[in-house]
Amino acid sequence: MQDYEENKEVAEFQIGDMLGIGITFIILVIAIAFGLDLVEDTKEDMTVNGYAYNATIDGEKAISKFTGKLGMIAGAVVVAIVIGVLVRYLYNAGQTR
Repeated sequence: MQDYEENKEVAEFQIGDMLGIGITFIILVIAIAFGLDLVEDTKEDMTVNGYAYNATIDGEKAISKFTGKLGMIAGAVVVAIVIGVLVRYLYNAGQTR
């Protein structure tokens, strides 16, 4: 048990770190939107029903499906952060008694 305690690494972050996480998420969303636009523009230059055209359509559908879920991903991240803050607050409040 002592070896475990000595080698245990704890990942912690402060509320101030949320700015960097938020900016990273926004940059990810912008990059995916530009990628989707690029795939759509590339599709217009291809022969209809060709192999590359069909592959591009499949890629476009996949990227569109992923970007449609970004709101849900952001919501899950916010809920996880709120739960983490509440648990930490309640744990610290219980320690002071």
